[in-house]
Amino acid sequence: MSKNYKLLVKNAKQVVLICSNGEKYLTKNGMQNLCVIENGSVVIGSDGLIKAVGPAETVRAQYPETSFDKVIDATGMCVLPGLVDAHTHPVWAGDRVHEFAMKLAGATYMDVHRAGGGIHFTVEHTRAAAASDLLASLCGRLTRMQQAGTTLVECKSGYGLELHTELKMLKVIEEARRSLPINISSTYCGAHAVPKGKTVAEATEDILQVQLPQLKHQMSAGALRVDNIDVFCEQGVFDLNSTRSILQAGKDIGLNINFHGDELHPMNSAQLGADLGALAISHLEEVTDEGIAAMAKAKTAAVLLPTTAYILRLPQPRARDMLDAGVIVALGSDFNPNAYCCSMPMVMHLACVNMRMSMSEALAAATMNAAYSLGRSHTHGSLEVNKHGDLLVLNATRWEHLIYQLAGHQEIIRYVIIKGNIVYDNNKIMDL
Repeated sequence: MSKNYKLLVKNAKQVVLICSNGEKYLTKNGMQNLCVIENGSVVIGSDGLIKAVGPAETVRAQYPETSFDKVIDATGMCVLPGLVDAHTHPVWAGDRVHEFAMKLAGATYMDVHRAGGGIHFTVEHTRAAAASDLLASLCGRLTRMQQAGTTLVECKSGYGLELHTELKMLKVIEEARRSLPINISSTYCGAHAVPKGKTVAEATEDILQVQLPQLKHQMSAGALRVDNIDVFCEQGVFDLNSTRSILQAGKDIGLNINFHGDELHPMNSAQLGADLGALAISHLEEVTDEGIAAMAKAKTAAVLLPTTAYILRLPQPRARDMLDAGVIVALGSDFNPNAYCCSMPMVMHLACVNMRMSMSEALAAATMNAAYSLGRSHTHGSLEVNKHGDLLVLNATRWEHLIYQLAGHQEIIRYVIIKGNIVYDNNKIMDL
């Protein structure tokens, strides 16, 4: 073959494909039996897509006279798909470190909210911030996520709660999408809270009659690409009826339904999402057995956020019950001022320890199933031919070290690669 290729990663001790038969998601059995090749290689073409993945000898025989722009000898190392963070709030201004002290002293999430903190504190500062400042902070946060192994991330608006700031946030996300290598799935979350001075009905009407029509216009004009719609369905925030109206209106303009539900109280959000054909529901700390069954039947992904339950001392999401029921379980960092975590390896560790997931289940949830929750599992989430060449090279002989080593990703991730390009070359790795 004389054709030029972008990247060869050769002779890896392990190549973790996740799956190899074109699956769009994995449930419990598939998550427990990941596809792993010992002594493997990966070829990425000039278009950034995977052209071959398999045993090193087989790949070597397939590409005997091939020119590669870059060759990485991964002897003694592991190769994994890039991680997918299925839930983040990364565009905001204002520092809420003081709230952590309040929570440690016993304040609940809603206590902080009622005291003028929480979302409303961030809304005030984000409304006042210049778009350029929001973009600079967003790029810094996304770079940190990328260095921790995330190659596809969901990014929400939601700290505007009115048209001007919501659009400002979405445009900042769009600019980051166009300027950074990390892949972004953009979410409109104008129903993140009820604005001060408005009732739920008034806030719902503003979203339906003002914000969504303008969002549709911006999308049609090509100024914005928005993928998902989100609502915080919770007592004291948006009830089931308003949530249904907003989510359906978003679906009607082509957005995937991907929303917050059953976090602090059992709202029957899971049943609502299943009924609406939601792609994903996040949090679910208070989901009922009926909700779990409905999500399993509808193939609605459960995006579990172990950082939130950990920081707020909430009941842990019922990962094992969901897995046993056949729910598609995904993971996200819930990065936001309330849960400041950029690291999906840390999220996977917490999922294993606190939610009793196995390491293979956690990795599948942070790759294939997280991609599914964003409608991207046909292009991301596993190392298969014709998928994006997004992968990690670990300085470890077993892939499990990425999860096992608590907060150890900075020393273990050697390379982060997106579409065949090395976007993070870490020369600070240390031997085990």
